[in-house]
Amino acid sequence: MSDKVLAPETLLKQRKHAQKTAADKAAEKVANKKANRQKRQVIFKRAEQYVKEYRQIERSEVRLRRQAKQTGNFFVPAQPKLAFVIRTKGINKIAPKPRKVLQLLRLLQINNGVFIRLTYATTQMLQIITPYAAW
Repeated sequence: MSDKVLAPETLLKQRKHAQKTAADKAAEKVANKKANRQKRQVIFKRAEQYVKEYRQIERSEVRLRRQAKQTGNFFVPAQPKLAFVIRTKGINKIAPKPRKVLQLLRLLQINNGVFIRLTYATTQMLQIITPYAAW
């Protein structure tokens, strides 16, 4: 008789499968780590590009302002394109026109806020609801 005790077939299969999945997970982890490192580098480069772009815009505004002052003109800075509007007053005693504008801007409750692209029309609407909202 042999002194070796053989393990059951199912247990051997389970061990083999567990080793294979562990090796697959380790390989996947290494691949994910490498991919994440590359993604971080791309994100960092993109952030640097944004910083560079914003600095360039800021410098050009300063340059234009100085140039206008030097020639005796006025520099008019660019108007904002986006506004955050928040409703500050409740529903009581609001005239129909401001109420309709508040509905159009989806400001239905107090303390609701929305981002709005500023155009001539939206600026006029904001003028109508100035007593009921802040922006």
